[in-house]
Amino acid sequence: MSGGETKVALITGASRGLGAALAEVLAGAGWHVVAVARTTGALEELDDRIKARGGAATLAPMDITQDDAMRHLCRAVHDRWGRVDLWAHTAIHAPPLSPAGHVDAKDWDKSLAVNLRATGMLIPMVEPLLRASPAGTALFLDDPRGGAAFFGAYGATKAGQIALARSWQAETARTGPRVVIETPAPMPTALRARFFPGEDRAPLADPRAEAARILAALPA
Repeated sequence: MSGGETKVALITGASRGLGAALAEVLAGAGWHVVAVARTTGALEELDDRIKARGGAATLAPMDITQDDAMRHLCRAVHDRWGRVDLWAHTAIHAPPLSPAGHVDAKDWDKSLAVNLRATGMLIPMVEPLLRASPAGTALFLDDPRGGAAFFGAYGATKAGQIALARSWQAETARTGPRVVIETPAPMPTALRARFFPGEDRAPLADPRAEAARILAALPA
């Protein structure tokens, strides 16, 4: 994605993993990144890395499940920039692996709130900002583990999120914004470590390299 004007990226789930890597790569390419995550300290570390490379970011330490806070943020983005050129939705809740018959109710509730409900609430908030961009694009990240043993709560809510994204993609195919769904390669993230704590991480893809690959594949 290229252009002369400074572009604006909204990244939900930007403090760690692929979200942080996307933020760093975009900021390094001259984008202004609005980084959303709950963990203030991790956002500040991200900001330090971005500034060290000459980039710029706006930190938004907030919970994406808080509708009013997210509406306020979207309004603030509109008032400052008038648009969002890329929304990368990387925020996810990873509950402990569990047999489907033993999923804790709190894990179900949080998985539904973060992975599915928040996505459904954010789409109508962000869509007008993406429509205001000449090439507004929403990026979602698929995961093939839906239906795998012990991934019930995570897999079901992640699959629901992607099903919602696919519906939005079909609805906006002619009118925009563009909705892109990518499947990242396995990476040594904290999310994956929760699922595979004893895994050899050496063969896994570097998050920054994977972020660059995904961004290069987005339509211009």
